[in-house]
Amino acid sequence: MSHRRILSLWFPRLAAERVLRQRRATLPMPFAVVGDQNGAQVLVSICALAEGAGLRQGQPLRDATAMVPGLLTRAADPLAEADFLTHLRRWAGKFSPWVAEEAPDALVIDLTGCAHLFGGEAALLAQAEQDCADLGLTVRAAVADTRGAAWALARFAGELARPHRNGDAIAQEARATRSRAAKRRVEGAAVAVAQGVIAPPGQMRGALADLPLPALRLPPQVVESLNRLGLRRVRDVVDLPRAAFARRFGADSLRRLDQALGLEAEPVAPARAPLHFATRLTFPDPIGLTEDITQGLDRILPPLCEKLRAQARGARRLRLEAWRSDGRVERLDIGLARPTDEAQAIRPLILLRLDKIDPGFGIDCLRLEALETEPLHALQHRGQLAANVAAQDRNAPSHALADLIGRLGARLGTEAVTRLHPSDSHIPEKSAQTLAAAWSEPHPEPWPKCHAPRPILLWTPEPVRAPDDPTPPAQFRWRRRDLATRVAAGPERIAPEWWFDDPDWRTGPRDYWRVEVGAGERLWMYFAHGSDIPGGWFCHGGFR
Repeated sequence: MSHRRILSLWFPRLAAERVLRQRRATLPMPFAVVGDQNGAQVLVSICALAEGAGLRQGQPLRDATAMVPGLLTRAADPLAEADFLTHLRRWAGKFSPWVAEEAPDALVIDLTGCAHLFGGEAALLAQAEQDCADLGLTVRAAVADTRGAAWALARFAGELARPHRNGDAIAQEARATRSRAAKRRVEGAAVAVAQGVIAPPGQMRGALADLPLPALRLPPQVVESLNRLGLRRVRDVVDLPRAAFARRFGADSLRRLDQALGLEAEPVAPARAPLHFATRLTFPDPIGLTEDITQGLDRILPPLCEKLRAQARGARRLRLEAWRSDGRVERLDIGLARPTDEAQAIRPLILLRLDKIDPGFGIDCLRLEALETEPLHALQHRGQLAANVAAQDRNAPSHALADLIGRLGARLGTEAVTRLHPSDSHIPEKSAQTLAAAWSEPHPEPWPKCHAPRPILLWTPEPVRAPDDPTPPAQFRWRRRDLATRVAAGPERIAPEWWFDDPDWRTGPRDYWRVEVGAGERLWMYFAHGSDIPGGWFCHGGFR
């Protein structure tokens, strides 16, 4: 058996208790966090008082308010809850360096070789429970040899299998048609201590035997199918033929059973500590003038660039936060066209949007954070000549274009500044693709030349009233105007891509013509020969 020991910490009321920690209410009242499920408002997390009043998780909000009229509610905030779980992961690092999150409300810790530092597993569970009580959190903990067993014991230890009556269960047959099974004592059952549940090493079968089937992390439909056969506890499925079990209920169900029993490895992969780049400046008195905010920015921007430079990272997206004296926070998000760690490249972009900050009654604190960063490759300079070459590279057209894209993005939005990139397609409307300029590189080679002229303006093909004849019409009607053809050049045959089912090309091959009308307009028209849909004349673009 494996010598590893895994601790599972489950916080059943994490979302509700996170909000209660912020409220710090002196008079306890029933509280619940409300979320949207399938278009209905339901309780996603409740406090102990609400649970004592008869409410349950997943209950519709209208039923809950009818049962408890004084129920306090708050909308669910998944991002804040995930951030709070990350903070708890950092706290759990005191017990072991191998800590991973199990979203949305649990942590898993590899205690192998660490429990003796706290006086044993029972003392470690007592310390974890005491810390959670000081934080105002409810926790259920379990220690076992495997990650699956610890998960199951933390959530289902002490819970009996629910009765499930149907005609398929063998236990519901008449007494004369079933044999009497002798009751036997389960060896190796988990030991429940005051601080949690500790499963004896090497005895996962006995520890999990009396738990209900959902403890194996099986899909609900698989649990329902097993219950219909009279299999309600883990002991009922452990000794089933493996091949038949996998064939009927899926290989994933068998894998979950093996992971819980330790027959298949399920390691704990700790999350890497994220790179964090931020600086802040607190003022003794609130400020409100743009000049003061600019001077504060000049104080916090160089240290941020030094932090980026020390890690060989460049900022791609930054956020400037202005904490006002009334408690509100003004935020500015700035995107850059290229990663940089130079203050002179970041400062002008922030100043372009500095007027968006409303100081209100004054700003107490400024905070600048690099939300997204990318690695920067260091360059080694040798002598004055190499330094001059590096200076010329910084002033190269590519860098100037990136700075221009950054300035435009600060005003218009990063995604609003786009560039065209050639595409490998002979279809006119697919010959180029539109990319965000800040997140793409320009085409390194000259733009591919077409064998025939292409119009500057392309629009959705518009029907033209003309005779059903491949020859360019002498007169036709388009956009409620009667036009006469002066010159027509072509045709250029373009066939649809047979490997794609494009609804716009179900009219079959097209013969494109460059048509100049009497008013001087030059149109790009085509005659569709028809296929799944009848063809005819259409206007697709215009030359200038």
